[in-house]
Amino acid sequence: MHLFDIPAWLEVAWPHVVAALTVLISTVASAHAVLHKRDVRAAAGWVGLAWLVPVLGGVLYLLLGINRIRRRARSLMLKQAPGRFPLSPQVAPMKAETVSVHHPEAAPLAPLVRLGDAVVGRPLLPGNRVTVLESRRDAYPAMLEAIDAARTTLSLCSYIFDNDVAGRRFVEALGAAVKRGVEVRVLVDAVGSRYTWPPILGRLRRAGVRAARFLPSLMPYRLPFANLRNHRKLLVVDGRVGFTGGMNIREAFWPGEHAAVDLHFRVEGPLVGQLQETFAEDWAFTTRERLTGEAWFPPLTEAGTVLARGIADGPDEDLETLRTVLLGALATARTSVRIVTPYFLPDTVLITALSVAALRGVQVDILLPQKGNLPLVQWATWAQLWQVLRPGCRIFLTAPPFDHTKLLVVDGVWSLIGSANWDPRSLRLNFEFNVECYDAALATQLEGVVAARLRDARPLTLEQVDARALPIRLRDGLARLLSPYL
Repeated sequence: MHLFDIPAWLEVAWPHVVAALTVLISTVASAHAVLHKRDVRAAAGWVGLAWLVPVLGGVLYLLLGINRIRRRARSLMLKQAPGRFPLSPQVAPMKAETVSVHHPEAAPLAPLVRLGDAVVGRPLLPGNRVTVLESRRDAYPAMLEAIDAARTTLSLCSYIFDNDVAGRRFVEALGAAVKRGVEVRVLVDAVGSRYTWPPILGRLRRAGVRAARFLPSLMPYRLPFANLRNHRKLLVVDGRVGFTGGMNIREAFWPGEHAAVDLHFRVEGPLVGQLQETFAEDWAFTTRERLTGEAWFPPLTEAGTVLARGIADGPDEDLETLRTVLLGALATARTSVRIVTPYFLPDTVLITALSVAALRGVQVDILLPQKGNLPLVQWATWAQLWQVLRPGCRIFLTAPPFDHTKLLVVDGVWSLIGSANWDPRSLRLNFEFNVECYDAALATQLEGVVAARLRDARPLTLEQVDARALPIRLRDGLARLLSPYL
């Protein structure tokens, strides 16, 4: 008998074993889709794929279809409950009933405050200062200056942290902080860390920085999750100064006239505690290290006049929190809605909410890049623009360079800033962090940002969208079919 001869029993049995495994994979994938998919069409689609494309359908479902995890059940919980970090006795969370008294300009938005109280799980906090930073001018310099001034703790979370000129400058600053005795923690998304090679993690560790990757793999296959990405951008210095917004760490945003366009925000006041607790929960989930104590969560006092609340959103217990707030903001709007986003693929419900707002007489302006950085996403976007143009929403295309800004301003009073785009990936598949702000002065400043964008933008009409050639419309329509996963 030859060493590599297959035993007769195995030769007879292996087709039956393969068939049984194929049926098992299809059954497990189908059962998971039926039990966990909220959208009937999505569940039916995955079940069909699992059976029509055996094995491969199950693998694709594993990579693309599992969009939720129970993080809090799997991670070590922080000792303080959400919103229970130390506050000065003079700082009292704001309720809808008191907003009208202390901030009369926000009184018409009291229903939105109640909605946030109900769904976000964090209090609306007074006494914050929010400083607008521009990528081409002062965002990175302000962040690096704050890192250089750190004395006790530094926490940094970024979806992309490239190993390039910008990334290496941040590593130098973080490494210098470690040498000064600062406790530094850096969390980078496992997929975002691979945008450059070799990843920045090795350089961070050589600099003495404690760094980790968020959700690095599907054990035992070592394949990264295609979804469930940490898209948050958070930097907290000494527990007292925070930065958040839309900017990753990469050379494309290094200050200068050729840099990509984006906004970031420096935050001071009680809101910083909500940035820090969001980072701490992500860090505990990833590393099982709890960040507690006054070094990470010092008592916070008022620093400005902005009412603000952090909104953590993701495919876990916070699923659809941000989407619910967006729907509430559109329903509450009385005069104007200003949206700036690099990716615009709202689902049917959000499209209806935008359309209803426009039909009620609200001026809805949507600013999109004239030339996106992801062609497939831009094609899918064009395929559905008619749905918001027809009811009266206005769309403007901003000239290059690429505008990565994420911004929403309602009625010149309420602003939403942060990391989320208007697409399914941000609103259902990624972990995001945004901040809702009730402050007319900040909203006016952000309206000025929108006005500056509009000066170099061109309006897009329904006639122009309908005039696309048939091959282009077919291409865009096919791309739109992929929109739940773009």
